[in-house]
Amino acid sequence: MGRIRTMRVVGALIVAGILAACNGASDLGQAAVPLGDFSLKHNVVVAPKVQKVPLCRELETDVMTTMLQSAVAERFDRYTGDRLYHFGISIEGYCLAPPGVPVVAAPKSAMIIRITVWDDAANKKLTPTAHQITVFESLDQGPLVGSGYTKTAEEQFKNLSQNAVKQIETFLVRKNREEGWFNGKPSKAAATTDAGDDAPETLNAATVDSLEE
Repeated sequence: MGRIRTMRVVGALIVAGILAACNGASDLGQAAVPLGDFSLKHNVVVAPKVQKVPLCRELETDVMTTMLQSAVAERFDRYTGDRLYHFGISIEGYCLAPPGVPVVAAPKSAMIIRITVWDDAANKKLTPTAHQITVFESLDQGPLVGSGYTKTAEEQFKNLSQNAVKQIETFLVRKNREEGWFNGKPSKAAATTDAGDDAPETLNAATVDSLEE
């Protein structure tokens, strides 16, 4: 029920056109933001229970997971620290703005994801519960008439993926600053988590799916 309520709120924001984002790929040509000893090993993206906002465009699940996985690699393969970490990402819901909507109600594309981060050496989750991120399409995707007029569904989702991955990076930078996630020390969450509590030796789609609340 919580997930349905969340998607209803997001749907209302999409139609209202209240929120938008800067282009998440705009900084990829620059040096990566410092992130301690971080290096990404497993990059797992699944969408077992993904929901689509009514009236929005639809995109095949395997296309979405592949595109988001590619966006993760595009940003995080730049990091070459000496400690390995894993991502488990679940696509929870999305809206790809359709064409044919009046300008006054031009909807915005949006996506909800959840991410879990593992420390490989410690065999621990750094996120005690999956961290949820909601992203909207960039301002340059068609703010006046809606991206449904000017972009394909694939182009819309690529933009959302890049924006989501940028938000993941921002989240990790904040956690590294506040809790020292990526300097080789265990986080507070990892230090207080039982060694046998959801700490699989191998990260895969099944273990990501098991994290659903």
